[in-house]
Amino acid sequence: MKATIAILPGDGIGPEVTKAAIGVVQAVANRFGHTFDLPIYKIGGAALDAGESPLPKATLDGCLGANAIFLGAVGNPKFDGEPPNRRPEAAILELRRALGTFANLRPARAWPGLEGCSALKSEIIRDVDLLVVRELTGGLYYGEPRGLAPDGRSAFNTMRYSVEEIERIAVVAFESARVRQQRVTSVDKANVLETSRLWRKVVTEVGARYSDVELNSEYVDACALLIASEPSRYDVLLTENLFGDILSDESGAIVGSLGLLPSASLGGTVGLFEPVHGSAPDLAGLNKANPIGAIGSVAMLLRHGLKLETEAVAVEQAIAMVLSAGSRTDDLASTPGTSTVGCTEMASAITLNLSTN
Repeated sequence: MKATIAILPGDGIGPEVTKAAIGVVQAVANRFGHTFDLPIYKIGGAALDAGESPLPKATLDGCLGANAIFLGAVGNPKFDGEPPNRRPEAAILELRRALGTFANLRPARAWPGLEGCSALKSEIIRDVDLLVVRELTGGLYYGEPRGLAPDGRSAFNTMRYSVEEIERIAVVAFESARVRQQRVTSVDKANVLETSRLWRKVVTEVGARYSDVELNSEYVDACALLIASEPSRYDVLLTENLFGDILSDESGAIVGSLGLLPSASLGGTVGLFEPVHGSAPDLAGLNKANPIGAIGSVAMLLRHGLKLETEAVAVEQAIAMVLSAGSRTDDLASTPGTSTVGCTEMASAITLNLSTN
């Protein structure tokens, strides 16, 4: 296969984990006989530092012309005092909107050997394998009107969802459940929010079309509690933008580290693939970032973006084998028989395993 993957290193630890991801992409190309063009573009704080907008036109054009997009991380606290459209994070919202990627898939599973890295007991997380399906282009993050009152003493945001927006993300969740454990849990706040009442109604109607998939609905506060106490009860979690952002981060803590989590943003013209973790500027340049979320995002890119399932499985197997051999980054608790390695060393071990097995 010949394909173009737009590379957006971004900010903080983004360039470090992106370097790891590129190494894995190149190893896949060499092993399976593919040709991948990997043009690199500025985004976020890196673009602002270069005197450009958070999402330069050249970057957007490059993304729209690619077969898939890999993003490292975006965010730099030095821009916190800037207007919203001049902050690094504005690039992500604009890019998602331009791509039309309304469905965000965030898997979280307990990798064998990492049970001791979780704050929960090993027996609680051993069988955890859940998928958060998050609506990505609606809700509070995009709703209008929004703003700060002229006197600076109040602010407002708007949560808005249409039947069409809810229906299309529900279909993604039910189709995902069909190839997993056939269970969907829809998460809302229907006892308080009108948007959640509409959400529950539409999801129930979509669920009626999937007789082979079990549907349950939970309030978001109850779900947050149960993820932390009975995470293996869940298969596919379906929820709106804000709730999905929070719950998927919580699932990262459960399986051991946010640095383990990959993601895929789908549904539009081109898929966007990125680790769930942020830019972590305090770790930038220290070789302490965990590249597994980024490398797992490469696996999702291969599976969902390029339809290369065999190659995706090979990447996931390489991650599992290196973890089973005892390599751990700083964010993962070391136990007897394991060794702490840096971002570069972890990435090299996974790439080598992928190249030689």
